[in-house]
This record gives sequence, structure tokens and C-alpha cells, in this order.
Amino acid sequence: MEIILKEDIIGLGYKNEIVNVKNGYGRNYLIPTGKGVIASESAKKQLAEDLKQQAAKIAAAKAEAEKRAAQLDGVELVIPAKVSATGVTYGSVNANVVADELQKKGIDIDRKIITMHDIKKVGTFEATVHFFKDVEVKLPVTVVAEEEPKQAEAEAEEEPKAEAPEAAPEAENAETEAASEDEAPAEA
Repeated sequence: MEIILKEDIIGLGYKNEIVNVKNGYGRNYLIPTGKGVIASESAKKQLAEDLKQQAAKIAAAKAEAEKRAAQLDGVELVIPAKVSATGVTYGSVNANVVADELQKKGIDIDRKIITMHDIKKVGTFEATVHFFKDVEVKLPVTVVAEEEPKQAEAEAEEEPKAEAPEAAPEAENAETEAASEDEAPAEA
């Protein structure tokens, strides 16, 4: 079934695009919610006329999208998260968290135009921001452990404990050597 989209639907298509969908998806979801109309011959002619009239608006919208995309050039997000000992995060880092971090940097982006897989471990990942039909930005997202200073302190405390057991074998070696020296004169 051919449908003319009335708004952008990530994963399917963009506004005023003709897409092929399954009958049930078109009739039960897209058409009743107003997100699309059946692509009949008259609807296609109307679409062509509308696109001619809206060409200037579309060019302006694309220019605005490119301007917003330029704001994200060189932006890299570092997101602290609570992490287990194995490097797995408690919870996940998703598009909402990325949108909140961008908001903190003064860049207002709607979470609905950010696509990414939920991140559930420490590392560097990629989020894609869809501004317009051909304007997309890949945004690097680095997830780091939130409690690194506490872990460093814990490691510093463990080092003196580790040195104490090393000193004990040296003392035992010295005692065994002294005992063997005592035994040697007794034999002679």
C-alpha cells in the first residue's frame, strides 16, 4: 500500500514522501492518526503542486537544519554513569540522557530526533541526530564510570595492605635462614 507521509517518521520516511507500507500499518495506524494519506492519483497530483509551492520553505528549513547541525560539530559528550565492577552500567544511557546532556551544554535538541541503541556498558558509542531529510550528525558519546575518584582511593588503600604480606615472607625467609645456621654448627 502506498502512503504519502504527512510528518517525519524515523525509520520509515520523511514528510511528503511516498512510501510502501503493509496494509494493516497504513490503515490501522498511519491514516487514523493523521500521519499519512493513501497515495491515490489525485493525492499525488496535489502533493506535486504543494511541493512546487513549498520549495522555498523546504530550502529554508534545510538551511536551518544545517545551521543547527553545525552547532554539533566537534561536540563530544562524556556521560558519567554508575557502573558495576564488571563495567556494566546500572540502568542505561539512551536518547533522553543524551538530549539532557546537550541541554546542559546549551544545545536544545528534541529527544525524538536522536536515534541510538541503549548503552549498557562503559565505552565510546555513537548517537545520530536527524535534523532534516539529508541532514544528519553522528555524535560521539563516551560513557565513563561515575565513581572513579572513590575507586582510586580504594586502590591506594589496598596497596599498603598488599605490601604487608610481601614483607611477611621476607621475615619468614630470614627466620628460616637463621634456623638453618643454628642447625649447621650443631651438626659439626
